[in-house]
Amino acid sequence: MTQLKQRLNAPLKAIALASSAGLVLAGCASATEEPTTEPTETTSATAEPEPTSGGSMVVGITVDPDTIFPWKATQFQAFRMLENVYDTLTAFDADLNVVPGLAESWEVSDDGLAITFDLRDGVKFSDGSDFDSADVKYSYEAIQDEANAAVARSTLGGVTSIDTPDSDTVVLNLATADVGILANLTSVNLAIVSSDDTEETLSTATNGTGPFVLESRTAGQNVVLARNPNYWGDATPLDTVEFRVLPDEAAIAAAMSAGNVQMAVFSDPITARTVTGDVTVNTTPQLSYHALMLNARNGSMTDKNVRLAIQCAIDRQAVLDTALLGEGAVTGPITSPAFRSDPNARPCPERDLAAAAEYLAASGNAGGLEIDAIVAQNLYAGAVEIAQAVAAQLAEANITLNLEVLESGTYIDRWIAGDFESAIALNGGRPDPDGMYGRYFPSTGNLNQVSGYSSETMDALFAAGKSEGDPTARKQIYADVSAELEDNAVWVWLFSGYTYTATSDSITGFTPMTTGSWQYLRTTGLK
Repeated sequence: MTQLKQRLNAPLKAIALASSAGLVLAGCASATEEPTTEPTETTSATAEPEPTSGGSMVVGITVDPDTIFPWKATQFQAFRMLENVYDTLTAFDADLNVVPGLAESWEVSDDGLAITFDLRDGVKFSDGSDFDSADVKYSYEAIQDEANAAVARSTLGGVTSIDTPDSDTVVLNLATADVGILANLTSVNLAIVSSDDTEETLSTATNGTGPFVLESRTAGQNVVLARNPNYWGDATPLDTVEFRVLPDEAAIAAAMSAGNVQMAVFSDPITARTVTGDVTVNTTPQLSYHALMLNARNGSMTDKNVRLAIQCAIDRQAVLDTALLGEGAVTGPITSPAFRSDPNARPCPERDLAAAAEYLAASGNAGGLEIDAIVAQNLYAGAVEIAQAVAAQLAEANITLNLEVLESGTYIDRWIAGDFESAIALNGGRPDPDGMYGRYFPSTGNLNQVSGYSSETMDALFAAGKSEGDPTARKQIYADVSAELEDNAVWVWLFSGYTYTATSDSITGFTPMTTGSWQYLRTTGLK
């Protein structure tokens, strides 16, 4: 999309470059960030042809998107669909540089306490109504309202007021400088909606400024997006995109091989390789990560020694090898390339059953213990296999992991409420670590109930990380965040994997991203 290729504004250059430095893209890595297993990528050596206008494409998904309201989307399928319906003030390009979105430029005050956005002219919502600064103010203030339970509320936690001096200008006034906020505003959880809309109206129909609009939604079957004729940018080549719900990734692979599905993103490497026919598969390392989340406020997880025992009892590489053929890399908490955690800087970087036994004895559970874990059955491939591999390893440390396999909607409800002792999870990563974890680990984070952990030290570190403008100093702050998380075994970070984007050779213009974003559906078309 040509609008995503515009110049980077000077006030953001330092943090944008820090966010994208060392980025792993489409199977290429720096010498210090090379994945454990080199991904295999199939690409064309020649430039892709320009897409023709018109036609339809079917994207295979395994779970029905659970919401069409952007401020509450946490499920991957819903999130990826909605980022093609709604826009945000800032956006990422393919290299994760922050670029203009609904704001075509911005200026940060010398003290960092005010950001003035110049909004695009001529933007309309899909219902034909005009977009202006009042919509931004309405959206952000509604997201800030705790009663609305917006999942990205903490991103705007430092915004003290919002001024709209005219219809084309928005000023965010901040309590302290926030060097990551421009990157963090790219999330569809901070989408701008019309001031005439409410959660109720946007739960049955969409009204965004993005390239698509919801045409139809049939529970358990499909969601169909149609080209938004009022879109401010280049019109999407496709007339419609259907997100078709199929039972699992194997069913999607079969449908692709038969020509009934033109695009899918697989998380299981075995299944991705079963696709036959005129299909290209691109392998892309991800910022997302698999983890065993330990809720430090529930059950046995309240004891730090229990959590450390679990951490020391797990062989992360073996879990990766068992569940996903070793395709990925063991990770620490922060996957953001410019701030990446050292996975060896943790208690028990290698499995240590003797240390696990010592921690277990220190917790008063020398004879063993049982803990409960929730896992989603069909939210993403490999979840149950990862859970079973972890359970088998913990059993050797005299820890019984009772797996509760849940339907995806129930799992998400339980997860959001922090209603679990432990959880097998795949969590999205972001280029900026504050955007990645600022909702979880500060005591004021609106998803702190999910993490189950906070401390005065953690609060101070996140406050410092927001305002520190020096990239080297900021990197050390988040290294300290990572150390606190690991030393207290808040969660057990396992590994980051790949996505396998399969596209029919009749499709052109889609760019996979390390964030897992499908935003380039807006440039995708038929050859």
